[in-house]
Amino acid sequence: MSIIVQKFGGTSVADAEKILAAARKAVRAQQGGAQVVMVVSAMGEQTDLLLDLAGQISERPPAREMDMLLSTGEQVSVALMAMAIDSLGHKAISLTGGQVGIRTDSTHTKARIREISTERMRSLLDEGYIVIAAGFQGIDDDLNITTLGRGGSDTTAVALAAVLSADACEIYTDVDGVYTTDPRLLPEARRMKRISYDEMLELASMGAGVMHNRALEFAKKYGTPIHVRSSFTDVRGTMIVAEPESRDVPVCGAALARNEARVSVLGVPDVPGASLEIFSRLAERNVSVDMIVQNVGTEGKADLAFTVVSSELPVALDAVRRSAASIGAEGVTHDPNVAKVSVVGLGMAEQTGVAQRTFRALANAGVNLQMITTSEIKISALVASKHAQAALKAVHHEFALQVEPPTKVHASPATSGAFKAPRRADAQDVVARLAGVDMEKLLIDEVTLDGAQALVSLMGVPDTPGLAAGVFEEIAAAKIFVDMIVQGHGRDTGEANLSFTVAATSLDAAARLCESLRERLKFVAVTTRPSVAKLSIMGIGLRSHTDVAIRAFRALSIKGINIEMISTSEVRVNIVVEGEKGEAAFTALKDVYADVTR
Repeated sequence: MSIIVQKFGGTSVADAEKILAAARKAVRAQQGGAQVVMVVSAMGEQTDLLLDLAGQISERPPAREMDMLLSTGEQVSVALMAMAIDSLGHKAISLTGGQVGIRTDSTHTKARIREISTERMRSLLDEGYIVIAAGFQGIDDDLNITTLGRGGSDTTAVALAAVLSADACEIYTDVDGVYTTDPRLLPEARRMKRISYDEMLELASMGAGVMHNRALEFAKKYGTPIHVRSSFTDVRGTMIVAEPESRDVPVCGAALARNEARVSVLGVPDVPGASLEIFSRLAERNVSVDMIVQNVGTEGKADLAFTVVSSELPVALDAVRRSAASIGAEGVTHDPNVAKVSVVGLGMAEQTGVAQRTFRALANAGVNLQMITTSEIKISALVASKHAQAALKAVHHEFALQVEPPTKVHASPATSGAFKAPRRADAQDVVARLAGVDMEKLLIDEVTLDGAQALVSLMGVPDTPGLAAGVFEEIAAAKIFVDMIVQGHGRDTGEANLSFTVAATSLDAAARLCESLRERLKFVAVTTRPSVAKLSIMGIGLRSHTDVAIRAFRALSIKGINIEMISTSEVRVNIVVEGEKGEAAFTALKDVYADVTR
């Protein structure tokens, strides 16, 4: 018999009427022949009320007691849901996270799931019960109640679907699917029929609030299909599976992250270990770093910039100022009034021209780019907060995201009406292999080396709208393929440095072209490096395991290998080093991630 996991968020169980509506959905699924597990969040604003109450009692309540308190919100919901199903004449049982069998580590308020026992759930399902599990919680080895942190109920639902090899995990929420961008910002945003795990991970990291990244990491790791749909209608929503909606379009969605702040470390000594010192101190303060840009250094020094959540800016500045002093950097600047706009799509890997189209759309909207990072499936630009809305609208319209893409897709069982995951046997094998170990353990898919690249840097580029668009339109017209693009920001001089990598065989052509552009676009100089190596770390959990980049920086520092450029995304960290150091760097990274490589 098939198993379906249904998750209902706080707005979906906010009152008795909505609880009864959710109960009816579960009963209908069971009557349709499925065994049903429900995961329920706390009612409406219940968690916020509990947090406020705790704040009235203590300025710094113990983390263990906060978990004990916050877990009660979900326990109220599951008990009421069981009563609702019973009132409809069907069997249901409510269980806490510990009673379900969810074991976590002992990190209170943000615990990670280690393992889940399915014996009790399967027994109850076989007896005809609808099992109602409290989301957001588990227990540690000492039987202390723990909570999973932000997005914890999503994580609970997808984790249960994974270990039960469920046919689908249905996420019921107050929206009817995943949109090409936030429809509250752009009314023309379109609901997608399907989106890939990687695309959704990138969008989730940029503020697409439909699902949390930890839940998506589970889904990708275990091949669990997710169906995001509305609690209030029976309209089919959006499937999150392995395949995108279409590979015939380069971009599937755009996102805007408003609560960003930029920190720039100026004049960082261009020597091994400098990046490690900076980011290690941030990690010690539990500061989550998002967009990282290190541009090519000049005269033995480089500027390094990154973004953090605005609320963490004071802590980040304190940590960075200390590390800047210890490594002899020239200074630290920051800007709390920035936003990040990004376009995402698996089709980027197969189509050229996405970067210049993005940059031209932003230039035409009068939006200046403060920082740029690119990966194989994402292009992000940091802009002034006042231009955020215009930037999002510009890129959304440039790629016609409001229009449904061609229907030519790569069909898989996961996209059928049965909602079955791709290669379910393989997913079951993954579950079996990971039984008894940390289920949320970082998994590195691969570390790759491309030692056939060259680097071009445009120094002293005017910090004005349209500059990047002009450069990359000319390069595209010359049929030169550009891989990694990085533009940093930090000095208030009206100038920036723009660097990109190309195939080594294209270096001469790229350098000649950029020299011809120098006088017209009025930048200071063109520098080149004929041989650089690009290392890519790809895996699941890069966002939620904040030490991924630090482990790389430490491994390269120990080997005396200097980092020339850095760019990051949700599923990949890219690092550029000297070409002759490529093999040594590759070996160092493979060794440091050996314990977490598939």
